Amino acid sequence: MIVSCVGIGIGAGARIAIGEAHLLCHGPVCVTPSWISSPQVEQEIARFERALQAASQQLLEIREQIPPGTPGEIAEFIDAHLMMLQDNAISSGVKSLIRERLSGAEWALQQHRDNLVGVFDQMQDDYLRTRRDDLDHVVSRIQKVLLEQQEPHISDLQGQIVLAEDLSPADVILLHNRGVMGFVTEYGGPMSHSAILARSLGIPAIVGARGASRCLRHGELLILDTDNGCVLANCPPSLVSRFEDQREFAQQRTAMLRRQSHQPALTADGQRIELLANIELAEDVLVATENGADGIGLYRTEFLYMNRRDLPDEEEHFETYSAVVRGVQGHPVVIRSLDLGADKPLPGQQDGSGSGNPALGLRAIRLCLKEPELFRPQLRAILRASALGDVRLMLPMLTNLWEVEQARSIIRLCMQELESEGQAFDAALPVGGMIEVPAAALAAPAFAAALDFLSIGTNDLIQYTLAIDRVDDEVNYLYDPFHPAVLQLIRQVIEAADSAQVPVSMCGEMAGDLRFLPLLLGMGLRSFSMQPAALLDVKQRIREYDVPTLRTKTRKLFEDIYTADPLTLLTHWHHH
Repeated sequence: MIVSCVGIGIGAGARIAIGEAHLLCHGPVCVTPSWISSPQVEQEIARFERALQAASQQLLEIREQIPPGTPGEIAEFIDAHLMMLQDNAISSGVKSLIRERLSGAEWALQQHRDNLVGVFDQMQDDYLRTRRDDLDHVVSRIQKVLLEQQEPHISDLQGQIVLAEDLSPADVILLHNRGVMGFVTEYGGPMSHSAILARSLGIPAIVGARGASRCLRHGELLILDTDNGCVLANCPPSLVSRFEDQREFAQQRTAMLRRQSHQPALTADGQRIELLANIELAEDVLVATENGADGIGLYRTEFLYMNRRDLPDEEEHFETYSAVVRGVQGHPVVIRSLDLGADKPLPGQQDGSGSGNPALGLRAIRLCLKEPELFRPQLRAILRASALGDVRLMLPMLTNLWEVEQARSIIRLCMQELESEGQAFDAALPVGGMIEVPAAALAAPAFAAALDFLSIGTNDLIQYTLAIDRVDDEVNYLYDPFHPAVLQLIRQVIEAADSAQVPVSMCGEMAGDLRFLPLLLGMGLRSFSMQPAALLDVKQRIREYDVPTLRTKTRKLFEDIYTADPLTLLTHWHHH
């Protein structure tokens, strides 16, 4: 019998991993209540402080083991845990519990951890919720020092698949150095640091596979299928052989497509399609260019603000953007301005978790316009980087035209400052906007007239249109890109941009999903921005389509869009 543990698929590089299971006990440390007497307070606090220092030293040693040539941002995941170890938010609370309740250090740390977790659980943003994982990783490391527990021996893991309840970024780096084939965790999500690291390091991984440790046995052969987000065990030899063939075929196909990556994306009838890449780190440019991207269609700048106590200054912004601009060698770079706020707090600022619905709160362009001193260093850096290549600025979460006008006013002020300082910049810097709020989609003709380009952010557009949280397990089954209202809004934006002769692209997940490619081409979309790994397959599939035929089919689809079954629509496009 085939045992299948379904979780969230996180993968980079190979989509299939095959290897023996190696179970690691990386679950929560079990702590029982303990108390001390008053004369022992200072001694217990000193013991806790020594544990903090020992945990920090462990992380510093792991940081030194990061392989040469690894993207610089990977070290920042370890640095984030080091900062948490040094943060008074942890240490002062534990010391207070030792003094006031006479709790033993382990029990005080556990109680304080539980209090902090309560705050994380109230956050509605998926990225911030996953920061709870970092807290647990740090607390677990301190507890193991206090309890004098040794880290498990993981010296010989070449070719194996590691199974654990959870893994910290430090664990992932150690496993990578030991030659693991992949890993499976019961907890974590696609935005957790461990998942991000897995993508960066090219380790096939499945996270969020609840109950996996109860289904899988140490030493048995596992197959990870990261495309479908599942783990297979107890497979017959014929199935193992089939997956081995798939893995080899995928590797050969990727190598073949990469050899053709710099050929243009032309449809069967000869129409040129622009394929751009979404990136988060400067190092992502290498994969994007290797896979034949025509440029960067979405550069998310939020990682500059993550895992730190201070705000990045103008020079840090400029150096980071300059590296990306030089890396694309003349291709366009669309830099999205800061998209943080609400319950994604900035360094040194309180979060907005008290908001009734943070997703609808003070974030993105709303925050930047309210706090121009936060906005201006980034704008100045983007303008300076525009002197080095084809740079374009994109404003997120636009709702009203006055937001565009106000942003342009601040941009003009920054230009005047740079000119007076003798700094070079592109005075004609294109300014575009993300259409991700239904109101902006409905008002697309007005935004097309006010902006130099548009980009459709389908991730938020879908969840705002359908009034569902796509990371909420209770309602995410309603997240439907094929919903007629969603398709109508997308078509309206494309048609509005075409009428105004303004470039329009799509940068949401739909852009890199092969299921939607013929439909979007039939709607008239000619520019797609996606994760770099999706570029090769999308370019290959584009060559199979005849656009006039797709246009005819699309017109017919919209005639029946409110009566046709979504599954029928998906099947129709997938097979034609």
